[in-house]
Amino acid sequence: MNITQIRNATIVVEYANKKFLIDPMLAEKGTYPTFPETIRQDLFNPLVSLPTSIDNILDGVDAVIVTHLHLDHFDDVAKNVLPKNIKMIVQNEADAKEVKASGFKNVEVLQQDTVFEGIQLVKTKGEHGRGEELLNLMGEVCGVVFKHPSEKVLYVVGDTVWYDAIEDEIHTHQPEIIVVNGGDNQRLELGSLIMGKEDIYEVHKAAPYAKIISVHMEAVNHWTLSREELKNFSKEKEFSSNILVPEDGESYKM
Repeated sequence: MNITQIRNATIVVEYANKKFLIDPMLAEKGTYPTFPETIRQDLFNPLVSLPTSIDNILDGVDAVIVTHLHLDHFDDVAKNVLPKNIKMIVQNEADAKEVKASGFKNVEVLQQDTVFEGIQLVKTKGEHGRGEELLNLMGEVCGVVFKHPSEKVLYVVGDTVWYDAIEDEIHTHQPEIIVVNGGDNQRLELGSLIMGKEDIYEVHKAAPYAKIISVHMEAVNHWTLSREELKNFSKEKEFSSNILVPEDGESYKM
């Protein structure tokens, strides 16, 4: 298994000899307006450039997984540059309809028992924030578990905060590698949209055997948890040996 942090939630997962692109946001730095009702209203998104060319990112990709359709997970550039016949895996029929409307012809809805080229892909739950108002605003999201006899179990958690269903997924699937979206991005007055440092600590406590990789950091205007703060926190809580906080472009063989 090889996991490459591209930028924000965009990662490339090489797993059982197949290459997956997850949540592609591929625009140049500063292409999109700031997200509303968030901090840093003077900054355009994404905040940083891609660490490599789009051609390099797309080279050899067998399938694309889009956990949900927010701009920072599936943007206009991705819609334009991805081959229209590439395998697209999405969370529900509503997202499938929208992706098909963008011209993609090979779209599948992720299930509990999806199989792609011998790799089991399991849809997992998520909540994109806390409280009814925020959840209604942000909409449905998912994560995905990867399983194959030749690989460790990988859990890509997606845009969610820590709550009991995440603990249930961990106990059910016993993942050895867990990718969390850990920038603690926030909506003003409504709170966290994804995991912060305390959420990530809960993930570690639920899976003390697992290696955690924290992505979705410092790339869009509403982040509040820096890489440095997370690293320092993990040292304070004595789980720094269990967490990786990649820079954009960094890869790990697992």
